Amino acid sequence: MSGTRERLVIIGGDATGMSAASQARRLRKPEELEIVAFERGDFASYSACGIPYWVGGDVEDRDDLIARTPREHRERGIDLRTRTEVRRLDVPGKRVLARDLASGEEYWTDYDKLVIATGARPIRPPLPGIDASGVHGVQTLGDGQALIDALRRTEGRRAVVVGAGYIGVEMAEALIRRGYEVTAVNRGKEPMSTLDPDMGRLVHDAMTGMGIEMVNDAEVTKVLTGDDGRVRAVATDDAEYPADIVVLGLGVRPETTLAEEAGLPIGENGGLLTDLAMRVRGHEDIWAGGDCVEVLDLVSGRERHIALGTHANKHGQVIGSNVGGGYATFPGVVGTAVSKVCDLEIARTGLREKEARAAGLQYVAVTIESTSRAGYYPNAAPMTVKMLAERRTGKLLGVQIVGREGAGKRVDVAAVALTARMTVEQMTALDLGYAPPFSPVWDPVLVAARKAVTAVRAG
Repeated sequence: MSGTRERLVIIGGDATGMSAASQARRLRKPEELEIVAFERGDFASYSACGIPYWVGGDVEDRDDLIARTPREHRERGIDLRTRTEVRRLDVPGKRVLARDLASGEEYWTDYDKLVIATGARPIRPPLPGIDASGVHGVQTLGDGQALIDALRRTEGRRAVVVGAGYIGVEMAEALIRRGYEVTAVNRGKEPMSTLDPDMGRLVHDAMTGMGIEMVNDAEVTKVLTGDDGRVRAVATDDAEYPADIVVLGLGVRPETTLAEEAGLPIGENGGLLTDLAMRVRGHEDIWAGGDCVEVLDLVSGRERHIALGTHANKHGQVIGSNVGGGYATFPGVVGTAVSKVCDLEIARTGLREKEARAAGLQYVAVTIESTSRAGYYPNAAPMTVKMLAERRTGKLLGVQIVGREGAGKRVDVAAVALTARMTVEQMTALDLGYAPPFSPVWDPVLVAARKAVTAVRAG
């Protein structure tokens, strides 16, 4: 670049990309830093996590999910180019090749600093019939709109959700709310593979109680179509499940095709590798964040791929601060997530038993039953808490919670304890808020910690 003005190029216009752009713009004026952002879709800065609730009717309007429009970004001095896809990354030449999807024009853009925020791509296995009319993914706002339009047009009321992770269970709820008969086909032993199977069973039972047919230990082998080319059923090795609509909820993988072709470092889980400042390892002027990177798990000490908007926005803030001349780091995660299916709340943080064993840890696991409020207070709801602690030291390793109203956000107490590397014995002394409308006198998380202390001492 000529002169003293630098150019920051950003690939990806959602959480990480536009958070980085906005933070860099706060720190550096347009005459000091030009910001060019490429986004292949029509929208920027929107909540993909909110799409199931839009489909289900909890969110009335698509635009409610948009935090900031492309026009608003441009008014703030960010040259955001929507419907523009980056096709190639030339690291030695410090330039990117972009293609305008409307006109087909391709052009090179030089950069001084680059941010890769390409997100993740939904898993879409190459099955016969997978591209048939009536089969939908839910990755983008456009996907959500296409599904809503299809639900309005479709005469039948049978839906099959393939996969039973976060997106799968949330979409199952959305379809139930729209009056569909829903079957969820899941290749795992229980729904929510981010939980241990015993806790996943609680989710299974609740989904069945809500009228969702759960099919576990089953993998879809093909999508069957009618004479009109539309989906009519999905098939496994053992059965066929009629469907007027199919929604794919098989999870995501890091979208690192550009980075990999350019020779940037990729980890075991398929994500870009960065340092604490979110700079791509070995590259002084390239940063990456969001669903396309791997992050350090502070509990296991290993790199993991966790696709969550909370991390993506934090990555963007860190990157924008560093690009803008400040200093910030992202130390890692403890793996906290929360979801729901109808009125059942599902939360986890830290390690599952499988992950603790893979990390070579010896541990104890305890499970307790409690309630969201004092048992005598109206509407006290049941809650199950599972806790893992290291056998000899008593260090907290993980918590899973399944229950009704008031259960899910209790996981935040455990997330803080994990980040602080507390033992379960230290947790029992935490001064948590108490009143009968909010909690039993011993909060369920602390009841689990007390039981874990006993198990550690016995071991």
